Amino acid sequence: MRLIEPGLADDAFLRSVAEAREGAGSGRFHLWWLGQSGFLLHWNRRFLLLDPYLSDSLAKKYAGTDKPHVRMTRRVVDPSRLAFVDAAASSHNHTDHLDGETLGPLLGANSALEIAVGRANRDFAAERLGVAPGRLLSVDDGTAAAAAGFELNGIASAHEAIERDAEGACRFLGFAVRFGPWTVYHSGDTVRYEGMAEKLRRFAIDVALLPINGADPARRVAGNLSGSEAAELARDIGARLVIPCHYEMFEFNTASPEDFAAACGRLAQPFRILRAGERWSSAELGL
Repeated sequence: MRLIEPGLADDAFLRSVAEAREGAGSGRFHLWWLGQSGFLLHWNRRFLLLDPYLSDSLAKKYAGTDKPHVRMTRRVVDPSRLAFVDAAASSHNHTDHLDGETLGPLLGANSALEIAVGRANRDFAAERLGVAPGRLLSVDDGTAAAAAGFELNGIASAHEAIERDAEGACRFLGFAVRFGPWTVYHSGDTVRYEGMAEKLRRFAIDVALLPINGADPARRVAGNLSGSEAAELARDIGARLVIPCHYEMFEFNTASPEDFAAACGRLAQPFRILRAGERWSSAELGL
């Protein structure tokens, strides 16, 4: 299968980032989809990475097994070239959300990088990244951490079900990221659970970043929302815009955004589908 080419990659992607930084001061923010559940967020000359996967570590890990992780989309950028990132966050311990071969080079390029992880996952994440647990910020459902001018509020996610460790901390999280007048919600891997929409509505979410690879209940993959479920959740939490993710990375675990787009249309839910590497600006919200 021929690799899908990103909308922007390598030098072109970095030029897009530089242009956004040069235009800082307008009060607007920018998002780039990096593939899978990875996003780069820029506001006020600060950059936050959410669940970046910018390696082929899973392809190497599962080569020759009955579950090969065959990449569908070419990598957007070498993480070692992202020498301007201020903070990163990981929603849970699965490698496509907590990738040592992405975060390791990022730490090498950004010695002061702040990394936020779930409290239940801090020891595991520290071991994977080769740092002391105290080097990492920890967040849990209902708590928040400040990183590089961003406020990361932990929201429980249900990777089929809400899972907690022995101390009651959530193993899977999403983040309601507040900065200036804005809020972006990144769900990590999740299905909808009772009370989720009510919990999220109080954040007045501007943009929701939601997975769509759950397909339909008969063939749900990896405990995620389907396209229609993502559209419904975005509407029910009052998101001003929803952007889909978690597709077109691995051949065995993907979905078409067509069902998502159709559902958004039926529900009158504003949405935007990005190509990997493509930039979205809050100017599209009319502000």
